[in-house]
This record gives sequence, C-alpha cells and structure tokens, in this order.
Amino acid sequence: MRFIEEVVVDEFLPTFRALLAGELREQGLTQSAVADLLGISQSAVSKYAHGEVEMNDRLVDDERVTELTARLGRGLADGDMSPVQALVETEVLVRQLERGDVLARLHEETFPPLSAYEGDFAVHDADSEIRTAERVLASVRRGVRTLENTSGFAGLIPAVGSNLVETLPDADGIEDVAAVPGRILDVKGRATVPGEPEFGVSEHVATVLLAARDGGSDARAALNVRYDDDIASRFETAGLTTARFDAEEPVEAAVADVADRDVDVVYQSGGFGIEPAAYLLDPDAETVADRVRQLL
Repeated sequence: MRFIEEVVVDEFLPTFRALLAGELREQGLTQSAVADLLGISQSAVSKYAHGEVEMNDRLVDDERVTELTARLGRGLADGDMSPVQALVETEVLVRQLERGDVLARLHEETFPPLSAYEGDFAVHDADSEIRTAERVLASVRRGVRTLENTSGFAGLIPAVGSNLVETLPDADGIEDVAAVPGRILDVKGRATVPGEPEFGVSEHVATVLLAARDGGSDARAALNVRYDDDIASRFETAGLTTARFDAEEPVEAAVADVADRDVDVVYQSGGFGIEPAAYLLDPDAETVADRVRQLL
C-alpha cells in the first residue's frame, strides 16, 4: 500500500524545490537566502543547483509547475509574496494535481489497485467516489460474513441462489450496485460465497433494488430469499411491511408500483417456471444480514 503523500514527497517535492531553488538563484539570491526561504539546508540548495537531485520529467514538463515556480521565485525574491502565500499557492497546485491529474496517475502506477477506479477523484477527499465505493464494498463484505456465520441461513436460499447487494448513494444502474459475483448457494447446508463483492455483477437482485428505489423506497441494500407461507409468517411476526408484485410482469415496473419508503419486503408468489421469492430491503447490507438473523 502506497500513499499519495509518498508520491508528493518522493516525486513532487524534490522536483518543485529544485525548480524553485533555481528560480531564486536566477533572481540573485544567495544559497543562504534560498535555504532560509525554502526551510532547507545550504547543502541541499547546492545539490539542487548542481542537478544532484533526481527530478520527475513529467512534473518538469508540466506548464503549471514551471509557471508556479517562476511566479513564486519572482514574488519571493522581490518581497511581493510572503512565504505563507507561496506555501498556500503550492498546496493548491498539489491538490489540483492529485485530483485525476499527474500526481494521481503517478500514484496509480505505484499502487495498481487504484486503476480499478475511473474519474477525477482525490484519494484523500472525504466525499470522494472511491471512498464511498470502498465503504459500500466493505458493508457487503461484512454482511456476507454475517450470513455465512448465521446458522439456518442456507435454508432460506432459493434454488436459484441468493445475492446480497448494496447501491452507491446516487446509483443509476447495476454498475453502481455492489454484490457477490454469481450467487450465494446452499451447498450441503452451508451458505457458500463464490468470491469477493464487486460492482456490476448482479443483474436480478440489483434490478429489484433499483426498481424499489424508483418506487420511493429509501433502501440501499437488498437480499433475496425463498418465499412460502412459513416465511410470510416470519415476516409478519417480525413486524415487517410486505408488498406483493406480479412475477410475470416486467420487474422494473412491477416492483416500482408496490414499493415505497414504508415497505420492508417485496415478494412475488411465483408463476409459470418462476420460483417464489422475497426481497428484504434495508439501509445497508449489514442491516439486511442482521434482519435475516432475527428471522431465524
């Protein structure tokens, strides 16, 4: 695991300081004065001046970096810019370069798992898409572990298998829904999970959840289980509000017609070649898994 701050320290900082030291020296400042402004030793300034510090070519060739170092060099030398302003201007550029820009690409190269995420995200942004996505995946992982360790859950798995899914907050389609690849299956009385959760790997349960949200449900997670009179009684005993949809109608419209924010379970009682099934709806995958434990 490599942090983007390491990329800043190892790649940006030496390059930026070398360029800025060069600009300050060109403005006529002594090595001592440059050292004081940059907060480094005179020997470090000497190394920068003599090209003894390795610089990143992509940063050297970036016009924004070279333009800023030239502007800071003039401002600091003339006294028109304070060291505090120079620091703030540099931090602004660093944050810009971290957001889907050259520093983000350098980070991705040193930490390949980031390549799974597209878009101009900032890895340390509290509201970044990557952080939200990882939290959803973690929620599904925890929910799956709960189900695996819940005695009796395998008996609720329908013949076609179950899936535990959770959406991103502003999901538009199944690519925004995390789920177990394939299905959770009953193998000799044990719930068996084929792999780690991913986005875009559930079509049916994800479609039901998205349709429920279109109908007014606030749920962001769902799990499908088998449906029969016994399970219907468990729902009633647990005080869950249920709503039936027609299994032989298109799922998107059928579920949206019956789901609203007060519905805890949508179900269909089967049809020609269609196995009865119920879909528990909850705020997150962990809550769905806990709900299942309460039903057993």
